[in-house]
Amino acid sequence: MNEKNSQKDAWIALAILSSLALITMYGETMLIPAIPYLIDDFKISYNTSSWILTAYLIAGAVMTPIIGKLSDIYGKKKILMIVIVIYSVGSFFGGLSNDIFMMIISRVIQGIGLAMFPVAFAIIREKFPHEKLAIGQGIFTAVFSAGAVVGLGLGATIVEYFSWHMTFLSIVPLMIILSIVVFRWVRIDSEKLISRIRGSIDITGTLVLVGIVSTFLTGLTLLPNSISGPNNNHMVIILALFMISIALLPLFIFTQKRAQSPIMDLNLLKDTILLPTNLLIMSIGVAFFIIYQALPILIQSPTPLGFGGGPIATASVQLPFMVLSFVISILSGFLISKIGNIKPTLIGSIISTIGFFLLFIYHPSELVISLELCIVAIGLAFAEIGAFNISLVSAPLNQSGTSLGITMLLFLIGMSLGPAISGIYLESFRSTIDNTNESYPTPLAYDLTFVTAVLISILSVILTLFITKKLISKTI
Repeated sequence: MNEKNSQKDAWIALAILSSLALITMYGETMLIPAIPYLIDDFKISYNTSSWILTAYLIAGAVMTPIIGKLSDIYGKKKILMIVIVIYSVGSFFGGLSNDIFMMIISRVIQGIGLAMFPVAFAIIREKFPHEKLAIGQGIFTAVFSAGAVVGLGLGATIVEYFSWHMTFLSIVPLMIILSIVVFRWVRIDSEKLISRIRGSIDITGTLVLVGIVSTFLTGLTLLPNSISGPNNNHMVIILALFMISIALLPLFIFTQKRAQSPIMDLNLLKDTILLPTNLLIMSIGVAFFIIYQALPILIQSPTPLGFGGGPIATASVQLPFMVLSFVISILSGFLISKIGNIKPTLIGSIISTIGFFLLFIYHPSELVISLELCIVAIGLAFAEIGAFNISLVSAPLNQSGTSLGITMLLFLIGMSLGPAISGIYLESFRSTIDNTNESYPTPLAYDLTFVTAVLISILSVILTLFITKKLISKTI
């Protein structure tokens, strides 16, 4: 294939893979306004309803490194096709759910589909030349924010005029069309070599990894609702889950050292560039989501503990953040292709630190918060694109799926840690208003959330400086 056709093929693949990200994020964001309807239809509590989102995230975190490894063994296109079908099946059954148990099972199946993204990143890494990889990566990442914007715009309308079932069912025909498009137009030349280097999946290591991730994330998810609750049995269960996760860790390391084809190459975990980069990406995940649930509660809590707004006010505050994330992600891709990935990552970490610091010291109104979130969005977008680019170019090409699976796993763990941290603050520091029985988080809860975001952003700056030093020493 000549250079012109190769470039055309790369952009076609990027457009198709970006459409996958757009539809997936559209579906997830569109589900948010449907949650109250699900609570009413299923007759469940708010705590139980959180599992509609949590089940998806845990399943995705568990399957991401496994799917990444399978893509290296059996071929990226083949595994991507299978994952798309699985996601479509989960969406279909989600739309047909008539109780919380069927819904959670459907969300777990959908969560497996979350593992399509490291495979898509690996395909982009393979299709684009090094000098244009950041552009492709930036556009693909930006589409996540675009999908969230589309979901916010359409979600409430679809739920109100049709039903929450349509938030799931509307995804299915789109995914079927995309699976056909992927099969027909996404071509990967290296897949021809797969049969020569095919290995076998490490079943023992896979099962142990599933145990580690699922018990850790389940315990983490339960922690905010139990930290200040009267039922000590919940805390016993959470501690047991964390202990199981810790106990399985040395067993996992042992199995990976002995396996002929380990599910997770320990050398990738120890790599002097990939290790701090993955930690940086995890810290970015924490920073993204530590304010994710705190801000809507602040906006919708009654005065004087909140602003007394509603869902529309919440969307208005968050929408500029998502739009800026979309725009800056695209621009950062072009910037990285010109000046490299370190400077944008460092600048982004510093800007996000400034934004979180301003949010901590001064948040008197929804408008001010929205403006401060714009600063945070600019910083996090630069930092995320830069950090993911470092991970992409540093991973061995023949292990790109495995490496990106590890990266996405840590990013998802960071996304889970953020709400858990803020949830502990929001549950621990509460107060009633006008002698009512209803309690709401106090200003201290939000201050602790915002200052923690500042500290995490400072950690991101330190990690970026460390990575910079390692990259410089590697080139000397």
